[in-house]
Amino acid sequence: MTVVLALRCVDGLVLASDSQITEPGRGLTYPAQKLHSLGKHGAWGGSGSRAALYDIRQMFDAEPEAILEAPDVGRAVQSRVLPILKHHYSTFIEDVPGETAGGTPATYVLAAGYTGDRPFIVEVDPHGLIGRHEETGFHAIGSGAPMAQQAGALLAHFQMSERDVAYGVVAALRVLDALDRTSPNVGPPMDICRITPEEARHLNEDEITDVYKMVSRWSDLEQRALDDLFA
Repeated sequence: MTVVLALRCVDGLVLASDSQITEPGRGLTYPAQKLHSLGKHGAWGGSGSRAALYDIRQMFDAEPEAILEAPDVGRAVQSRVLPILKHHYSTFIEDVPGETAGGTPATYVLAAGYTGDRPFIVEVDPHGLIGRHEETGFHAIGSGAPMAQQAGALLAHFQMSERDVAYGVVAALRVLDALDRTSPNVGPPMDICRITPEEARHLNEDEITDVYKMVSRWSDLEQRALDDLFA
């Protein structure tokens, strides 16, 4: 199961993911990097066909600035991702003798970053359609996306879009941590990219450990508030 989520804060964006890859047809589960840089001011993650995502990564690595400097970053992403998806779908062999699993892996791409001082959260779905989510301020892709969207809705009253990006980092990890606890196919290590107009920076292992401590503190503070509710 894959979860890649993006959320918007008052001064930045957060892109986060788990690292669990599951291949039901082969009975395999293994960790893999799901978040990648998109130039100096963006990042992206994907779910679905690993081969398609590999080609998409090569494309993003080759021309990140052209995408970020485009008049419409959503269309710039779409115009580059769509031919890759078409190629992989057109060469997919639907019926393989001796195999029961069928269907082309549905590939989604979620990119977030800044074009100048303007934030963007762009999704390209398996049909090649664009979704823009910077206004709603939260979106998730992957097989774990429905659970992530529900967790994000439960945190909506904290109004992350009106808080500093440091809060967004903690909120993103709290969503992933909740999914880790409830789903056997979502697992660490978690990956987080903190994005501001100045830079997109991937947190290292020690920094993520510190964020886990903030998640625990947040949960403890909520518990105390609940304990004192009828005091």
